[in-house]
Amino acid sequence: MIVPLPTRIVRRSRGFTLDCGTSVRVTPGAEPAARLLRALLRPATGLPLPIADHGQVLIALDAKLVGLGAEGYALTVNEHGVMLRAGTANGLAQGVQSIRQLLPAEALRSSRTSDVDWTLPGVDIRDVPRLPWRGFMLDVARHFQPVHVLRRFIDLMAFHKLNVLHLHLTDDQGWRMPVPAHPLLTSIGGWRTETNGDGVPHGGTYTRTELEGLVAHAAERGVRIMPEIEMPGHARAALAAYPDLAAYPDLGIAPEALPVWTRWGISDAAFGLHALGFVREVLAEVLEVFPGEHVHLGGDECLLPEDVHGQFLRQAGKYLLDRGRVPAAWEPTGDPRSVLMPWKDETQAAKALDRGQPVVMAPHTSTYLDYPQSDGPHEPPGQPGFVVTARDVYHVPLPGGVLGAQCQLWTEHVRSRDHLEYLAFPRLAALADTLWSQRPEWEGFTTRMRLHSSRLAALSVPAEMRRERCEHS
Repeated sequence: MIVPLPTRIVRRSRGFTLDCGTSVRVTPGAEPAARLLRALLRPATGLPLPIADHGQVLIALDAKLVGLGAEGYALTVNEHGVMLRAGTANGLAQGVQSIRQLLPAEALRSSRTSDVDWTLPGVDIRDVPRLPWRGFMLDVARHFQPVHVLRRFIDLMAFHKLNVLHLHLTDDQGWRMPVPAHPLLTSIGGWRTETNGDGVPHGGTYTRTELEGLVAHAAERGVRIMPEIEMPGHARAALAAYPDLAAYPDLGIAPEALPVWTRWGISDAAFGLHALGFVREVLAEVLEVFPGEHVHLGGDECLLPEDVHGQFLRQAGKYLLDRGRVPAAWEPTGDPRSVLMPWKDETQAAKALDRGQPVVMAPHTSTYLDYPQSDGPHEPPGQPGFVVTARDVYHVPLPGGVLGAQCQLWTEHVRSRDHLEYLAFPRLAALADTLWSQRPEWEGFTTRMRLHSSRLAALSVPAEMRRERCEHS
């Protein structure tokens, strides 16, 4: 019925129908969840669901509830009404998404839908996630994605109880994060003259106000944002703006002004150790805009000597740790307190877990959504080399002790919102189910997806993608 599958769900004989006379009762601290429920249901149902002292829908925050953790919730629906309880605001936000899925799929539409019986089936649900890190990484550096696209994608993540949006904000092909002390990062580094010889300029940057609004939008839905500032490699866009930061002096080569990269792959441009002061200034701005615990430093595919590369990441990581934040990276940083996200194979994960290091799984063969979903001729162009199916995602390796996992979507081939969502779903639904459910089971998931596909359609998530709308390599 629900995706991801709740920990325990018991059907009752009678349910409850929402109508124009239904109101919501809220306990102190539960107001954000009530606002979220009302805002999400209003467009399709037209129901006002006003706040009232004797509402039939009770949303209660109770810190004394035990066994629900940071995100769990308890939901009861019977003929008398609806009761949603949790010990945290995030738990209530997760419960709101389950209420949405219990309603007919038409409740998910963005415009008023008439002649629908808005009945919730009678249920008792007690629900707690299996793993705390259920994430998605979106590359907005290769192809810029406007804020309205990100806000909608956060909504889709929250609907599936995914709770970490990892924003890849900088790379060789573009710098999207504003830093007032270094304005050329966005005015120059945020734009490239073309892409693979197409002759079409591409770019875009976010304002601080937009990013802070995005953080707030996500937090209301139980999603936290982890920013990534790539270093010391993948730095061509930054070095187009400030060439003196390049590692060339470390290698005995004079600095050279190079444009933002217009091709894919790995540039040999990298920050030198003398750029650490600049990096600290960038990270200081990042910490002000993004209040979450984790900041991603990238750290992979860098052509610097190993000792220089390691020293750079250790210094950048120390800056974050000294300020109460936790660095994350694709490669080991040398500090066991940092989060490792191994993407090559499971060997790195095993070694890190043996060291007591936190690990989030990101193996490319089961979590990279820029790979095609099938080898069929209908698939739009994508990263060559592998096919990653929903079943592959569902069976992502999860060694004992990991925090969780996340899918990655690199956007070399992804220009539009439709293309992004087509590649993400249903594969992200598979990730959500296998990470949340206490006893994940592929066959049961595929059965529930028959109904869930109608929900995705109501949310206007495309089930197919025309090739001519996608960029060629």
